[in-house]
Amino acid sequence: MKAFVTTAAAAGIVVFARAVTAVRAIWPEEGFPPRPCIYFANHSSHGDFVLVWAVLPPRLRHQARPVAGAEYWLKSRLNRFIGRDVFNAVLIARERDKRTEDPIAQMASVIDTGSSLILFPEGTRNQSDAPLLPFKSGIFHLVTARPDVDLVPVWINNLNRVMPKGEIVPIPLICTVTFGNALRLSPDEAKDAFLARMQTALLALSPRPAGSDE
Repeated sequence: MKAFVTTAAAAGIVVFARAVTAVRAIWPEEGFPPRPCIYFANHSSHGDFVLVWAVLPPRLRHQARPVAGAEYWLKSRLNRFIGRDVFNAVLIARERDKRTEDPIAQMASVIDTGSSLILFPEGTRNQSDAPLLPFKSGIFHLVTARPDVDLVPVWINNLNRVMPKGEIVPIPLICTVTFGNALRLSPDEAKDAFLARMQTALLALSPRPAGSDE
């Protein structure tokens, strides 16, 4: 019974997300990622990982696990059901003193099982006028631990306008989720160089030119 409810809830979330946003996925010429990977995206709305998850083809969606804050997704019975059972999210404790496991080890172990990750290197929602906030170093430490994993940049456009801060009811707008070509950590690549390269790859998918304030 629980499996049926979980499957039905997942299908409902996909239908709702697509209906509200009329989301369109844009894939590179090389097509879908050939193996489990890390999808890394810009972050401007609470619904970001839902949209990335919902737009993936079923085969890729079933192996993709969003990385999310444990405090939010464990705060109620309903949240736990959606976070753990529906999304199968990797729940990371944001407060260091409440952690029982190293976040990098958590994510690396998920990669080892053959699952993909959906994560947001900015670490928090971008409410500024800048196209991206500086990337946190976690993604670098993760790929240093698992250097053979592919990294797929994902640009989410318009969702911050569909779900503006403080609003409860979504505003119907067309969203796009643009996937880039897979990347990898280069041998002996330094942290700052790697983070800058990932930011550049992500901004290249944006509908506005890098550095533009429009």
